[in-house]
Amino acid sequence: MAKQTIEDIKEIKGKKVLVRVDFNVPLDDKQNITDDTRIRAAIPTIKYLADKGGRVILVSHLGRPKAGPDDKLRLAPAAKALSKLMGKEIGYVKDCIGPEVDAAVTKLKDGDVILLENVRFYKEEEKNDPAFAKKLAALADIYVNDAFGTAHRAHASTEGVTKYLKGYAGYLMEKEIKFLGQMMEKPAKPFVAILGGAKISGKIDVISSLIDKVDTLIIGGGMAYTFFKARGVSVGNSIVEADKVDLAKEILKKAIDRGIPLMLPIDHVVADKFDANANSQVVTRAGIPDGWQGMDIGPDTITKFGHAIKKAKTIFWNGPMGVFEFPKFANGTISVAKLVADATAKGAVSVIGGGDSVAAVEQAGLADKMTHISTGGGASLEFVEGKVLPGIACLQDK
Repeated sequence: MAKQTIEDIKEIKGKKVLVRVDFNVPLDDKQNITDDTRIRAAIPTIKYLADKGGRVILVSHLGRPKAGPDDKLRLAPAAKALSKLMGKEIGYVKDCIGPEVDAAVTKLKDGDVILLENVRFYKEEEKNDPAFAKKLAALADIYVNDAFGTAHRAHASTEGVTKYLKGYAGYLMEKEIKFLGQMMEKPAKPFVAILGGAKISGKIDVISSLIDKVDTLIIGGGMAYTFFKARGVSVGNSIVEADKVDLAKEILKKAIDRGIPLMLPIDHVVADKFDANANSQVVTRAGIPDGWQGMDIGPDTITKFGHAIKKAKTIFWNGPMGVFEFPKFANGTISVAKLVADATAKGAVSVIGGGDSVAAVEQAGLADKMTHISTGGGASLEFVEGKVLPGIACLQDK
């Protein structure tokens, strides 16, 4: 899936470049950004285009506005944060199409950067309305997509604009395609996938895709209990998706048929209620007693999973091993993060697949020890599933 990147653009100087970024950042009650990771991740692309004399027009969404403009979801804080991070003034326009935007774009000089207002203030964005996409495209000469987190959506600013402008991948998009593509097409062996999180339902296609490619599949978190139920093992009050038990049986059978080790926890940290300060104990046998629920993997499981992770040359991890937002039940997730970081230090390629896994790795202070941390939760999972991502498919091929 080789796509042309910003370095393939023959002439940037003096050109207006529409860049789709992902500034969907968390804000507190006072509109302060609590995590600027996504803004920092976009800077290399923005800087390259501006340094080459491009007139850079940034467009992004923020949150899910229900009915037009919402003052709590404006991108002014992002413009302020970007100005500070880049050490230069970043213009901000309170709209993304219309006369005010046209005037601001006309005033741009080579190397200038402006950020347009939340593109989802227009319902036409998510509907991929051609007329709306055409208005966005009319602002620029070139289109760059650097928002991998939205690449699985065919929206006006991610796919529609490429009907009118040639599209290129930014550095962040290029990196995502490289590492996720390499992992799925030519992974160094052994390839170990670690899947966690509460539910199996959102990861059925991911498991189906990975089971044909991996050498070991590790399953932890709440989703493990649906597999235990499928094996007839008591799970106490643990979370179980009753309607997915038959599917879990099929996955277990497929792993056996393929000769792929599917590793489940062998001991559990259980609690008498779902609470940060609940009474807890380690259950070392397969079944969990009535009145107790699984909250984390136990120490023997960490050791068992560690044996497979230490041998791995490629590691994909998506989903925590327990209720890691409660410190008392975070040990399994943090321990797996350390194991993956150690394997990476010894030459393994580690890809952290977005979502809670990223939060866990950052909480453990190990983000910089991983090979690649995906910026797109849903997008990275759909990529792994083998689905066509419209925001990537529409870009120019090499």
